[in-house]
Amino acid sequence: MKKLIKHALKKIHLYDFVQFYLIHIRLLKRIACGTDNRIIKRYLSVNGVKKLQIGSGENFLEGWINSDIDPCSDNKIYLDASKSFPFEDSTFDYVFSEHMIEHITYQEGFNMLSECYRILSPGGKIRVATPDLQFLFELYKLNKSELQNEYIKWSVKKSNIPGVTAFADTFVINKFFSGWEHKFIYDEKALRYTLLKIGFTGIKKCHLNESDDELLRGLENENRMPAGFLELETIVLEGTKQISG
Repeated sequence: MKKLIKHALKKIHLYDFVQFYLIHIRLLKRIACGTDNRIIKRYLSVNGVKKLQIGSGENFLEGWINSDIDPCSDNKIYLDASKSFPFEDSTFDYVFSEHMIEHITYQEGFNMLSECYRILSPGGKIRVATPDLQFLFELYKLNKSELQNEYIKWSVKKSNIPGVTAFADTFVINKFFSGWEHKFIYDEKALRYTLLKIGFTGIKKCHLNESDDELLRGLENENRMPAGFLELETIVLEGTKQISG
């Protein structure tokens, strides 16, 4: 039913307006009830190691403050990652974000990562998982792996647009840029440069759900896609906030 309503609203060009309206109605209610302040105060008072997830969606992580621009529940807080974060400097030990930063512009993403740096304690770590531009280039090659071909078939089928099988790879690549409200697709070079410019050190590329730090393992939500697909399309980088002096 939700998909039908969403499709109908998009057809008459009202989806963005309705979504904006509903998000802000929920936000005003949360502010009036003090929901976010209670969650933040309680979390910071009882947790020794403090961890923030940005753009949690349906991937609720136990032991973390889970935030989203549209929380939709009382166990998450509202956070617009393109704006200043409602936390003091050096509050958190870990920050994690999965498939969120591509939904804001590069400048907004720079602000988000700068805010992550600010709220991390010296020696604190960030982990960012996001679609990889290189993955899209690889999809366009003539010689594709079985997994790449399966991904293309799945993506075309999910889009439910007939007549594109003859140029399925081209369709999937275009859809990746124009669909799902994507604003900027990073590759390793762009994401690594941005993290370094902000001040992060020890930048490491990681496999999905793997890390040298046990508290950063098993965070990505692989179950939301068929086996292997999230790993195929994702780049993961970790960085550390410098310890001054």
